[in-house]
Amino acid sequence: MFSEKKNKYLITGKPGTGKTTAIIKMAEELKDEAAGFYTAEIREGKSRRGFEIVSLSSGKRAPLAHVDFKSSKRVGKYGVRPENLRPFLDELEEAINDRGRRLLLLDEIGKMELFSQKFKEIVLNALDSYHPLVATITARPEPFCNNLKKRPEVSLFELDYDNRDRIPDELLDQIR
Repeated sequence: MFSEKKNKYLITGKPGTGKTTAIIKMAEELKDEAAGFYTAEIREGKSRRGFEIVSLSSGKRAPLAHVDFKSSKRVGKYGVRPENLRPFLDELEEAINDRGRRLLLLDEIGKMELFSQKFKEIVLNALDSYHPLVATITARPEPFCNNLKKRPEVSLFELDYDNRDRIPDELLDQIR
């Protein structure tokens, strides 16, 4: 059973510090007690070609961004298809509305995901819910993200190479 105290945690940090790994580690530790998704790289050999969303509940996968996507929504060299988030957001919304105690895990609140208005709504609903939440969030300044980081119910953790192995366990201890 999870604690009712302040239980919203955002993890930030530079790229490559292990934010996604922290979310996956927590999901593996909690198994069916966790709901949400993470973002994984799509690689071809040594080349990163894009990013896909992976559901923690169903294992379902869908590409979110790819160098071959033709889209007006772009982050760097990647075309983004925010509509591909929809089934994952539906799963997360279902978990938010579930009265059972589940930890919500989100990787990540970042540029690609923020193209989706529904994503922003679900993030706000998750923060307003009684469910504990751990989410990764971009370290770069961005108005929506800046506001999330300032919310009174949120504790912000900056992940780095020195604390990345310790933080997931500490968060799980605090949540429980």
